[in-house]
Amino acid sequence: MPVLAATAADLDTLSELFAGYLQFYQVPKEPAAIRSFLAARLERGDSALFLARDAEGRAQGFVQLYPLFASLELRPSWLLSDLFVAPTARRRGVGEALMNAARDFAVASGACGLMLETAKTNLAGQALYERLGYVRDEAFHTYWLSLASR
Repeated sequence: MPVLAATAADLDTLSELFAGYLQFYQVPKEPAAIRSFLAARLERGDSALFLARDAEGRAQGFVQLYPLFASLELRPSWLLSDLFVAPTARRRGVGEALMNAARDFAVASGACGLMLETAKTNLAGQALYERLGYVRDEAFHTYWLSLASR
């Protein structure tokens, strides 16, 4: 399963997959907003985006990482923010290939680790993450402050 860094040429395909990702989390957005968001990420290079394709070149899924710093380690790290596999491509190793590409990229960048979070109901995702060696954090709670209405 080839997994390669996404480029501006992948924007249409990536936008379609990202719309599916947002639908999965029940937060649909307008196609133009999705495209604009992803175009900005690709143009600015402020995230790392990877696409998995099948043997015929059809996009099967994507993963997106954002750079962080692990203050307790005094080193860079990455937030694995978004992972999505098209419903027709699930249970074929696409998610694992994307996760492995994310890990390889993080290692190559000198990062000390990868962090991710997922919905409590995403049992398939949790099983994959744990199978790949990710450990659920039992020491810290995650909080969110919405600034949308301020």
